[in-house]
This record gives sequence, structure tokens and C-alpha cells, in this order.
Amino acid sequence: MKLRVLVFINALAVAITISAVNFYFQHKFYDMAITFVATIISSFIVFYWLIEKYVYSKIKLIYKLIHNLKLGRDLREALGEHMSSDPINDVQQEVEEWAREKKIEIDMLRTQEKFRRDFLSNISHEFKTPLFAIQGYIEALQDDDFEDKDMARQFLDKASKNVDRLSYLIQDLDEISKLESGELPINYTKFKINDLIKEVMESLELKGKQHNIKLIFKQKYDEPILVTADRQKITQVLTNLIDNSFKYGKEGGNTWITLFDLHDQVLIEVTDDGIGIEEKYLPRLFERFFRTDTSRSRQIGGSGLGLAIVKHIVEAHQQTINVRSTEGVGSTFGFTLQKAKQNMPFPHIPILKS
Repeated sequence: MKLRVLVFINALAVAITISAVNFYFQHKFYDMAITFVATIISSFIVFYWLIEKYVYSKIKLIYKLIHNLKLGRDLREALGEHMSSDPINDVQQEVEEWAREKKIEIDMLRTQEKFRRDFLSNISHEFKTPLFAIQGYIEALQDDDFEDKDMARQFLDKASKNVDRLSYLIQDLDEISKLESGELPINYTKFKINDLIKEVMESLELKGKQHNIKLIFKQKYDEPILVTADRQKITQVLTNLIDNSFKYGKEGGNTWITLFDLHDQVLIEVTDDGIGIEEKYLPRLFERFFRTDTSRSRQIGGSGLGLAIVKHIVEAHQQTINVRSTEGVGSTFGFTLQKAKQNMPFPHIPILKS
């Protein structure tokens, strides 16, 4: 309701009341009409001035402050005194909307704070485990004074492995930090994703045999598929996903890499028939240091950052990654890549026979 309408209704109510009282005592319509006109004019002027000065101006100020806070400092300076034509009618809606936004911001801050605490706790634990192991081996060597050379060599080997674990952890943290800040550029090139998958499988074939897991490339299409991406980083994505299938696959199981040719994208899926993942853990699977089975993960090793790195690399390509899993059946990780636009066919080079 606009200010003038609100003031007029109040002035009309006062004028009718006073005119009715006047008529009750005087019984003259002329006097009642004069009283009504004089009262409604004077009441309108007085009410309008009072409400404008002491109520309406304050509401306009509150509305403008809320509006400016919602827009932000830069837009506020650009728009200046911009406000609604009917702030009384809009201020409640603005306050409610502002309150909802602030509640969402507070919830996000709480979530981020919890994530920060969990991250610090996890990274502290990840660093302490190898550091305490190294410290223990060094103290044992100092106490023994290298008298038992075989034991000394074993302890040095174990200490070396823990140093390597620390090194991998630092490298992975550094890579995630650079990916998040954009310091690690994406070098787009055109390459055949079919060939890259085969190369990665060949490089991991020996590791698969060590886990007694067979690698199978289920190629849906015979034609080579060209994609536009960072070849080195996609190699890392495939390596991490296949390596993850080894860690959580079953003895004597299989890992399938499947390629799907979509309209303007390519979908690559890595599937295992291992232990699977409970549904409640799926939303957190790509978080840093998140492990569904802590005891098994510690035995397997790794930094706990592999899937987080995969997610960052895929999203840096402006593509998507997803996971579906059934506990006791297996898991499937799938990510998309942009197909290359083939402006011209590859030149055919004839083979000359001597």
C-alpha cells in the first residue's frame, strides 16, 4: 500500500468520527460537512508529515541499506540512491529474502569450517604416520649402533618407503593446490583417446598381474575417436582410476575400460568387480583424504588424494565425472571429454612397395 493511500484512509477515519460526533450534538449537515472537509484535510497533512518524517523515511533508509548490501559495494556506488517506488510494500520481502541468503551463507561457512577442521585433522594424521615410523626406525638404528647390519638395512628400507610416501603426499597436495588456483594450465591438444587408453593399460599391465586383476578394453567403436584435452593430465586421470580399481578390486577379478561415443563428447568408464562402495559414501568420495574403509586404505597405501586430483583435472577441462557403485558388486567411474572438431580429414600417406 502506498503512503498517500495509507494516510488518506487514516485521515478519512478521523474525519468521519469527528463529523459524526459534530452531527450528534449540532444536528446540522452543513456544520458536519465543514467539519468533515476541514478534518480530512488537516488530518491528511499532519499524518503525512508525521509518518513521512518519523516512520516512512526510516523504512526507506532500511530498505536502501538492505538493497545496497545485497547488491554489493561496486553496484551500490554505481546505482547510488536507487530504491523501490513502494518501499513499505517491498521491505518485508527484501528482509525475508536477505535473511534466507544470509542463512545459506552461514550454512556454507559452517560446512567450510567443518571441512577445514576435517582437512587439518586428516593431513595431520597423514603426515604423522610416516614421520613417526621414520623416527622409530632411526631411533632403533641409533640404539643398535648398526651392529646388526641386516636389521639396519631392513629399517633403512622401511624408512625410505615412508619418505617416499611423504614425498608423494606433498606432490599430490601441491598439484591439487595448483589445480584449484589455476596455476597448472591445461594444454589442449588433439589426440586419439583409444590409443591413450591402450598405452595406459600397457603401462599398468604388470601392476594388474601383481594384484591378479585382468585389464579389459571394451571398445564400442572400431573408428579412432579424437578428443581435445591435455593428454598428460588425462593419462593421470586414467592411471589413477585404474590404479584405484586395483586397490579395491577382488583377487582374480577384472577391470573394464569402456569407451562410449556420444554426440559431441566421449564417455570413458572404468569399472571393477570389487568390494563396491556404500551409497551413503558416494557424495563424499572425491573429497581429499576421504576413505570409505580406513583400515584397508592404510594397508594399501597411497596419499588419499587420487580421486580428488581426478575430479579437479576433469573439472578443469570443464567436463563432468560421476560414480555409481553397489556394495559387494563393484564400482564404475565415468568422465567425459570434448570430441575434437574434425575440420579436415587426416592425410592418407601411401606406403610405397619396393
